[in-house]
Amino acid sequence: LPLIDGHGNFGSLDDGPAAARYTEARLAKAAEALNQSLDEDVVDFTPNYDAQLTEPSVLPAAFPNLLVNGASGIAVGMATNMPPHNLKEVVAALHLLIKNPEASLDQIMEVLPGPDLPAGAVALVGDGLREAYLTGRGTFRTRAKISVEMVGPRRTGLVITELPYLVGPERVIEKIRDAVTSKKLEGIHNVVDLTDRENGLRLIIELKTGFDPASVIDALYRLTPIEESFGINNVALVEGRPQQMPLKALLEVYLKHRISVTTRRSKNRLDRRMGRLHLLDGLAIAVLNIDEIIEVIRTSDTAEAARDRLKTVFDLSELQSDYILELRLRRLTRFSLIELETEADTLRKEIANLQQLLGSDELVKRLVSKELDEVAAEFGDARRTQLIDSEGVTISRKAVQVTQLEDSPATVTLDALGNLFRAEPSTQTASMAGTSISTSLRKDVGLVTSKGRIIRVHVSDLPAMSAGVSTNASSADKFLGLSGESVVGIADWLSDDTYALGTTNGVVKRLSGPFPDKEEVGLIGLKDGDKIVAFTVAADDTELCFVTSSANLLIFPAKSVRPQGLSASGMSGISSPESLVISFGVVDSGSNLVTAANSSLALGSTDSGAIKITPVANYPRKGRGTQGVRCHRFLKNQDQLYFAALSSPSPVLLNLDGSELPVIEIDQRRDGSGVAIDDYLAAAY
Repeated sequence: LPLIDGHGNFGSLDDGPAAARYTEARLAKAAEALNQSLDEDVVDFTPNYDAQLTEPSVLPAAFPNLLVNGASGIAVGMATNMPPHNLKEVVAALHLLIKNPEASLDQIMEVLPGPDLPAGAVALVGDGLREAYLTGRGTFRTRAKISVEMVGPRRTGLVITELPYLVGPERVIEKIRDAVTSKKLEGIHNVVDLTDRENGLRLIIELKTGFDPASVIDALYRLTPIEESFGINNVALVEGRPQQMPLKALLEVYLKHRISVTTRRSKNRLDRRMGRLHLLDGLAIAVLNIDEIIEVIRTSDTAEAARDRLKTVFDLSELQSDYILELRLRRLTRFSLIELETEADTLRKEIANLQQLLGSDELVKRLVSKELDEVAAEFGDARRTQLIDSEGVTISRKAVQVTQLEDSPATVTLDALGNLFRAEPSTQTASMAGTSISTSLRKDVGLVTSKGRIIRVHVSDLPAMSAGVSTNASSADKFLGLSGESVVGIADWLSDDTYALGTTNGVVKRLSGPFPDKEEVGLIGLKDGDKIVAFTVAADDTELCFVTSSANLLIFPAKSVRPQGLSASGMSGISSPESLVISFGVVDSGSNLVTAANSSLALGSTDSGAIKITPVANYPRKGRGTQGVRCHRFLKNQDQLYFAALSSPSPVLLNLDGSELPVIEIDQRRDGSGVAIDDYLAAAY
């Protein structure tokens, strides 16, 4: 909780503050809360170092600063080191002790589970922290918050967004470079510090290809300050004497202090109000007898004589007499008896409330509790540090060998939504619908883009999926950092398979692997405006299928397209002068064709749309370069296919949330109109 509001260069964790002449500072609102009511005799004052002035022996402290902000210092023969805590949690612990002074440490730790460090990070809590809270001395460990992300095209990295308490990024970078130089640490490609004032801490550790991120993290924990130990030593002065204090004792001493502050403040306010009421009683007498009062003052030779006569004639006290004499005559004559009585009534009510408060310990505790709630509401915030039970967390003190990933079998999948990931061959999930190839972790695959490029990537760098959950849900386009193009297919870089691709202008091309030993290769010479629709394995004994937006379908033998070199521009696949190809692929045994039609003016609406599923076997085969046959008959307000795809014999339709929709009946008519989408969705729900 900041106590100083700084202006200018106050430095950072990486560097010290500037000279005093370049900075300005003032107390923050939280610091003002520590000094609250200091002028109401709530604490004792003692002479300062030269006895010329007095200073408070302690501050009133509207919140326990030692616990909330922590403290660190060294004196003669002793030291203290207290971690910061969350203000709201500390207040909750104080409430617990107010209600139940016999609360156990375990009960306290339910509401105050551990330190809350300003930089966030992760705290490994367990027996060490409990021992510190029980005895006032112990240790716990803190770790940086690290995530494994794609930090660039084809580059995996460790992203650190929070560091341990009092650890700066420059110190971490220095230790990493020292460890890499001395060859104690492997697998690090580069370290980039993107920390700034706007976005906060962001330290990126780029990894070399093929290295296991988990083993690199373990080595970083051991060799760098991204894991640090914090030794708690709760030494504090209690009534001028140093004591090592458990957590409960710290809370109890603070509560005792706040009860004392509240009591002394209430007594001070009571005395002031009673004094003011006493003066008002004298003023009321003076107002009622204003002429006589003036006459007494005018006929007295001295102020002392006037005071004595006022005391005698009107039965006033010395304080009342002095107060009347000190008032200017003009002010004395302007007092209203009604105003004086109104103020006196207000004071009597306040005095009664203060007397009631001071007469009840329970009411004093309630007031302390209420004021703590007000402080927590004004200055409290959410917990920043994540607490993890240290039991089960491995903390290695031995040298950790950074390992490369084993060359184990892997399946690389480009799913129907454009997501790219690798998985063990045994992993099967519904989300894997799409194109998959079998390979291994140390091999390379190629990602084919709509602009005719195939880009080489290492399988080990791809996002991993385990048990159906991707550790880095990222599209293939985002993985490559593409702009203005998208990934439309994948290939094994060293395989000698024969592939086929189709373009939006109806061009078809076959080519054979393996691909050259380069990072990127062009697959086809595209004309302006043309794009690749799909890329797939296509052996000589297979059939290729084009579908256009005007509902033309063409199926022809793959062997009618001779394989060409990388620089060739392909050949005519389907003649579609007034429409674009929206689907291209290889026909499998038992395949179905799924088509969806609507109006070109529908702008994504399902109004007037229709969907149809038809066996591909029902369509006649035609020669390459022809227009093919009609595969979907448009109804009124329909003029285009906006979707077409070859599917398995039992296609499954999914909702946007991943749930399955009811199966649509197979339409054996090759040029049927299908089922109205609105009717289908209405029946589904």
